[in-house]
Amino acid sequence: MKRKSLALALAAVLCVSSLTACGSSGNDSKKDTTDKGTEAGTESGGETEQVEKEQIEVPDEPTKGGTLTVSLSSSPRNLDPAKYTGSYEGQVINNVCDRVVEYNKDLSEIVPSLAEDWTVSDDGLTYVFKIRQGVKFQKGEYQDGREMTAEDIAYSLNRSAKDSSLNRLDMLENAEVTGDWEVTCTLAEPNAAFLTALTDAGNSIVPKEEVEGWGDDFGAHLVGTGPFAMESFELDQQSVLVKNPDYWVAEPNLDKLVFKVITDSNQAANALKTGEIDIASSITGEAVKSVRDDSKLQLMEMPGLHVAYIYFNQVNGPTADKKVREALIKAINVEEMTASIYQYGEAVPAKLSLPPGSWGYDASCEELVPDYDPEGAKKLLTEAGYPDGFECDLYISNTALREKMATLVQAYLKTNLNVTVNINKSEWGTFSESAASGNADMYGMSWTWYPDPYFFLNKLFSSKEIGALGNGQGFSNAEVDQLLDDALKATDQNERAEMYKKALRIVTEELPGIFYSNENVIHGLNPEVQDFVQKADNQMFFVTPWTNVWKVQ
Repeated sequence: MKRKSLALALAAVLCVSSLTACGSSGNDSKKDTTDKGTEAGTESGGETEQVEKEQIEVPDEPTKGGTLTVSLSSSPRNLDPAKYTGSYEGQVINNVCDRVVEYNKDLSEIVPSLAEDWTVSDDGLTYVFKIRQGVKFQKGEYQDGREMTAEDIAYSLNRSAKDSSLNRLDMLENAEVTGDWEVTCTLAEPNAAFLTALTDAGNSIVPKEEVEGWGDDFGAHLVGTGPFAMESFELDQQSVLVKNPDYWVAEPNLDKLVFKVITDSNQAANALKTGEIDIASSITGEAVKSVRDDSKLQLMEMPGLHVAYIYFNQVNGPTADKKVREALIKAINVEEMTASIYQYGEAVPAKLSLPPGSWGYDASCEELVPDYDPEGAKKLLTEAGYPDGFECDLYISNTALREKMATLVQAYLKTNLNVTVNINKSEWGTFSESAASGNADMYGMSWTWYPDPYFFLNKLFSSKEIGALGNGQGFSNAEVDQLLDDALKATDQNERAEMYKKALRIVTEELPGIFYSNENVIHGLNPEVQDFVQKADNQMFFVTPWTNVWKVQ
């Protein structure tokens, strides 16, 4: 009888969500928009139908000029690389700034960027970078487009190591200029993820004059060496970038690149249909079906390096008790919840805190996650001293996916355990502060980064990260810390993978949260957009050594 009541409650939730929603790896869009064919359209639990996509005429040579507008599903708050906390900021920063090294097109290899090459000492503590000459900063208020130097590299990396909001370069002890075009980075201890960390937007290279001149307002006046210069930044509205004609890789084909905040996926899909935007990024729900079924639009989707989760407070409140955490996990049907949140195939159910696309993933750990068992959950909660349930707060950002998740979790826990969940939603900046504070009973978000397990396991579960967004809930385990540290000292990837798998097993046994889905990277595109490359880490680049995005005019 109670199972039937829960099903009805969930059905009601989905109806409300529906009413309020109006809320192939690495393929480039040129091929997708010029090859006439069909695209699968899948509804949850339904049959796959084929939608024939219209073909447009694409010239042999790229069209120069024009404005390309991209939607972001949440508002960037701070575009200072040292202070940014979300992928929304990273999308803008990555196109204004460059880094010392970058990942290649399919995230399989780290390649030169502002550093032409580098050497690593035998003990893994010293990295010597040969800096590229002739690269210029965009013009700003405090410098007139001068040449980037080795001093800028050292300054930016040291600044990140000291001030990064997410400890993105905490392994760096010091970066110093050791030659006219040479920078030597010394690590506190060997760290096999150092080069990967350097690819992050938070480690972008910026001019000291602009940082110090603008002070706390630097993020709103970001200057770098990238393909586009910031023209304006309007909080909660848009970021307008203009092409940097002196970009060292290539002159951008586009004149302007605009990142427009549209938090509702359905509104983003409608904006795509009307031509208000050219790319609807990270779309979900009915918007996916809307784009998939529209013969004039293109849908790009691929598995992402992504985990969506609910993190339990490990230190304070009822969830500090492992029995309570186990009860909460058993009270939620993850497969049913995931199918309800992602009704159009935007994700698959998950169990672990590492995405399957990471080389540290261990499927054998999945069996450690408790199955859905409401009666067992009630027993555990009673044993923990909460026979009548309790009241707690769940913090989320104000995106449609998190709101759906929170509403479903609220229904499950109330129905199965009489646990009252108060949902606290806010824009990303406020949410990230709440999550990092250690005061949230639970917070729900997602984590997407690189294939290296360091960027998931270390950032979410190392005790060194307590107080940062990744480990705002205070997870601390000495054995896990040791394994994570040892994995960074090893140079062989297979050896590192084994250590991460051991750490993953211990983390999973501790039941720190509910890791409920691996989301796909899904973008809707206007077919006029050409040579756009989708990436598993969901980062969007518009001018690189392998692509220079343009629009058919």
